[in-house]
Amino acid sequence: MISIRLKNTYFFSVFLMFFCLNSCSAKNKALNPIPEPETIAQIHQQKIVVGANNTAAYLSLLAGKNIVIVANQTSVIFKKNGAMHLVDSLLSHKINISKVFSPEHGFRGDVDAGESVNDGFDVKTGLPIVSLYGKNKKPTAEQLKGIELVIFDIQDVGVRFYTYISTLHYVMEACAENGIPLIVLDRPNPNGHYIDGPTLKIEHKSFLGMHPVPLVYGMTIGEYAQMINGEHWLKNKALCNLTVIPLKNYTHQSEYHLPIKPSPNLPNDKAINLYPSLGFFEGTIINAGRGTENQFQQYGAPFFPKTAFSYTPQSNVGAKSPKHLGKICYGVDLKNTERLSSVTISWILDAYTKTPKTEPFFGATFTAHAGNTELEIQIKNGMPAEKIHASWQPEIELFKKIRAKYLLYE
Repeated sequence: MISIRLKNTYFFSVFLMFFCLNSCSAKNKALNPIPEPETIAQIHQQKIVVGANNTAAYLSLLAGKNIVIVANQTSVIFKKNGAMHLVDSLLSHKINISKVFSPEHGFRGDVDAGESVNDGFDVKTGLPIVSLYGKNKKPTAEQLKGIELVIFDIQDVGVRFYTYISTLHYVMEACAENGIPLIVLDRPNPNGHYIDGPTLKIEHKSFLGMHPVPLVYGMTIGEYAQMINGEHWLKNKALCNLTVIPLKNYTHQSEYHLPIKPSPNLPNDKAINLYPSLGFFEGTIINAGRGTENQFQQYGAPFFPKTAFSYTPQSNVGAKSPKHLGKICYGVDLKNTERLSSVTISWILDAYTKTPKTEPFFGATFTAHAGNTELEIQIKNGMPAEKIHASWQPEIELFKKIRAKYLLYE
C-alpha cells in the first residue's frame, strides 16, 4: 500500500478563482473546483454550514490515523474568498491520507454516466485514486489494509437512482466488515423538501437503487447513512461504526444552491430539481437533454411531431454518445418551469403517446430506474397521471415512518 504523508507531498496553497480544473492531462490532472466569487457570496448568504466546514468537530478524530477519503469535485470547504478541496485542507492540517476513493463520474466529476472510471494518481498531491465505479464498486479488504478511518464527503441530490448513495452503501459495508470507523460529512439535499415517486421493490435492487425507498426520499446523505445502518440494510445485517458531522442552519425546506455541479449532466439548480421527473427517460428511447447545454431541462426525439422547439444532441463533456446524436429532436422545453415539490409523471406519459408504436420506447434499464415493473405497465395501459401518482402514496406513507427515526433536521 502506498502511504503519502504531507512532508513528501506537493500541494498548492493558492487557488485560482475562475478555474475548476488544472491544465493537466484529462487522465491525471489534479482536482481544484473553485466556485465563482459571487457563488461563494451566495453560500454565505444562505448561512448553511456544510459538515466539511465544521473542522472542529472532526479534525481531532483524524489525528495520527491513516485515512482514506471517498470524494469527488464537490468535496470542498467553503471560505469567504474561495474554496479548498477537502483533501488539500486535511493535508494542510498534516492528516495522513493514504488514498482517495472516487465514485461514478470520477474524482473530478467529468466522466460520462455509466462510463468506466479508471484508477490513477492525483498529480497535485501524488495520492492514489481508486475507482469505486465499474467492476470495483465496493472497497476490498486489500484496498483497506492498514486503514484506520474512512471519510465520506460527496454532494448528493436526493434521488434514488443517483448512484452516490449506492457507493455510500458499499463503503459502509466494507467498513463494517473490516472494523473501520466511517465519518460522513453531511451536505444539504437540494431535493430534500419533498418525498415522492415509486418505491423500489427489493427484487429489482441494482446499483441504480439498493434500498426500498421512494424515488425522492427527502433526506441528507448523513441521514440516509443512519437509515442504512438502522434498518440493517448492509450485508448480513452488519453495523457500520458511523459518525455523521451534521449541517448547521439547515432544514429540509431550505433552498440550497449547489455551487459545484454534482455530475456533468446536472449543470444547475433547474436540472437538479427536474432530474427526479426526467430521470425516467434514462430508461427509454427519449433524449432528456444529454448532448446539449440544457441537460434534464428538456426532452425530445426525432420522431416526435414537429414543434417550434427543437434541439440537436452533440457529443460533449459528460455525453460522448447521447441518444439521437446529430439528429434534430422535437420536444418540450422545461427551463422555465416553477420549482417542483413532487415528481411529474405527465411528461413521460406525453412522450409515450408521441412515440410511434414502431419505436421501442422502453429500454433495458427502465425497471431499474423505476424500481418496479408496475410503472411501465401503468404507462402502457394509459393510466392517468393522477392515478399513477396516487398509487405511490401508501408506500410513501410507510416510508415516512421509517425516515422519521433518522432525521437530523426539521
